[in-house]
Amino acid sequence: MKKKFTGYEVFVIAILTILQFSIILDFMVLSPLGPILRPALNISPAQFGVVVAAYAISAGLSGLLAAGFADKYDRKKLLLFFYIGFILGTLFCGLAPNYPLLLAARIVTGIFGGVIGSITFAIVTDLFPIEVRGRVMGFLQMAFASSQVLGLPIGLYFANKWGWHSPFIMIVGVSTLVAIVIIRYLKPIDGHLKIKTNRNAFVHLAKTVSNLTYLKIFAATMLLATGGFMLMPFGADFGVHNLHLSLDQLPMLYMVTGIASMILGPLIGRASDNLGKYNMFAAGSIVMIVLVIIYCNLGPTPLWMVMGLNIVMFAGISARMISSQALISAVPEQADRGAFMSLNSSMQQISGGIASYIAGMIVVQAPTQELLHYDILGYVVAGSIVITIVLIWFVNQYVAAKLQKAHV
Repeated sequence: MKKKFTGYEVFVIAILTILQFSIILDFMVLSPLGPILRPALNISPAQFGVVVAAYAISAGLSGLLAAGFADKYDRKKLLLFFYIGFILGTLFCGLAPNYPLLLAARIVTGIFGGVIGSITFAIVTDLFPIEVRGRVMGFLQMAFASSQVLGLPIGLYFANKWGWHSPFIMIVGVSTLVAIVIIRYLKPIDGHLKIKTNRNAFVHLAKTVSNLTYLKIFAATMLLATGGFMLMPFGADFGVHNLHLSLDQLPMLYMVTGIASMILGPLIGRASDNLGKYNMFAAGSIVMIVLVIIYCNLGPTPLWMVMGLNIVMFAGISARMISSQALISAVPEQADRGAFMSLNSSMQQISGGIASYIAGMIVVQAPTQELLHYDILGYVVAGSIVITIVLIWFVNQYVAAKLQKAHV
């Protein structure tokens, strides 16, 4: 019999999804602001790239530093501490008058924002059993799609009307309301504190890092992040210069893809619970391999066809991310969840930065503005997906054995 969520569980899923929406939007909104922000601050593309990268790098490093302390506090208090820091960092972005202060503000925002995702997943793991975790992850995945459908168009509209600072101020307003709701209605999440342990933060971190099983999961996570971070930085350029889409068509492409992802995310999450999380991951991976190779070899293509390919490709991405997150969440012991999730998130951020750098080495721009070697990028991504199919199989075997042992 399928478990029905209680009213409070629905609230937790909703507030965590909206919280994730604000975090993802803050990360994503900067790239499309480039054409407005660069002239306003008189900075080069390379300097703008540093601003974008500063968030990911600081987020990854802060996750490593916070991991040892992640299981020492009530998760609600920890979430609020980092979320308030994220709000202040975003406010500084909205007030920054020049490049150095904007760069500093992005570093501050990354330090706090980069840890929030791991705390969110630790909360989900604490409050929801593995049998329904795919459904929960499916709803959380809607945050990414929502940022495409609602956040980016609204953010760009604000930027065009009131300047590049305004999207950050908008995010601060939304995030402040979310923080107030969390303070008022989210119950303490401190079950992990009832497990007695004498380990201090640094010993706890060392024990988590030295766990061989956890290290295997971190390796899988690093490769999981590779595909998206390799393709995403050049997606708009490839669409305009290789697929011959117009700049006016890009928002429509993102919006249609986002709406489809919002619909498919919860359905995929439910299917992963019913059909098996690894089965869903493998199916999504096969879809991704085929679509990535086709997409990265395209020339001039009609908008409707690009939309269709993007929808199917994002369905594959959602199937991989939802099912793998649900599986990986079952790996750590309760006393280690916060540290594990922080380290796992850090590996994802750092490997994403490395993947973006490698992608920049592979792809070059011809004098005609067309991107060259994008097909090679597709083959590299497809190869990484094949390896993750094997690595996640081992994760699935471990989780299955752990659950069987727990039921004995």
